[in-house]
Amino acid sequence: MKKYISNFLIAITAIFAVACDFNDSPDNGMARVNFYLVDAPGDFDEVWVEVLAVRVRMKSDNSDENDDSSWREMNYEPGDKMVNLLDLTGNNSLLLGTEDFEEGEIDQIRLVLGENNYVVSDGNEFELKTPSAQQSGLKIKVNQPIEGGQSYNLVIDFDVAKSIVVAGNSGNIILKPVLRAYLEEAAGISGLVLPLDAQTIAVSASRNGESFNTFTDEAGNFKIQGLEPGTYTILITPNERYTPVSLEAVVVEQGKITVLDPVTVTLKED
Repeated sequence: MKKYISNFLIAITAIFAVACDFNDSPDNGMARVNFYLVDAPGDFDEVWVEVLAVRVRMKSDNSDENDDSSWREMNYEPGDKMVNLLDLTGNNSLLLGTEDFEEGEIDQIRLVLGENNYVVSDGNEFELKTPSAQQSGLKIKVNQPIEGGQSYNLVIDFDVAKSIVVAGNSGNIILKPVLRAYLEEAAGISGLVLPLDAQTIAVSASRNGESFNTFTDEAGNFKIQGLEPGTYTILITPNERYTPVSLEAVVVEQGKITVLDPVTVTLKED
């Protein structure tokens, strides 16, 4: 059943993405923003979270972020609020909703999660303990200006590897979400890693002690977005039968996706 729900969510994403292509022009000088959820994955079979709502706060000199009236709740698109984050790797994403805003600056967004969250590891299901502080929504700084008459894709990146913590001897698995948000045209890195027999393949981009992670999809493609311009080291880690590859001095330019040449990893010598 979980597999069918997972496939259904991906199908819904594709349908809404096509719909947005045909109706992507805001009316009356407004700015249209499509909100997508993607995942920087972790070492689990499945990671299910209950996404209840997305709230948006525009920047204003007169509003207090703790004042609920300064937040606007979006029309939440998916029919099922349970999302397997590990479906949202590679080039996959889930459309959470589309809204029109007055020209200005998106200050923050809140991703509101329910309590029905769990992981599946080695075929076993484990409850994700949820801190009570997240019930009002997980705040994500955005600080992105938007112009009237334009359309934008704003991506929420849910970093599973950094968000799930095993609590000492208790064995409890705690959800402490680590999220970031960026406009889709932000800089990034994409590429292809072969052979497919080397999967599962992890890819990380590191710079100044900070790393951004993802996995390749079923076809071997990967994309890491929302990077600051600069020079990165790319580490490609295939399964244990293959040798990792490190790519040095990969340059990312402002507003551009750096497309790497295809990388072929090799079997380890016996």
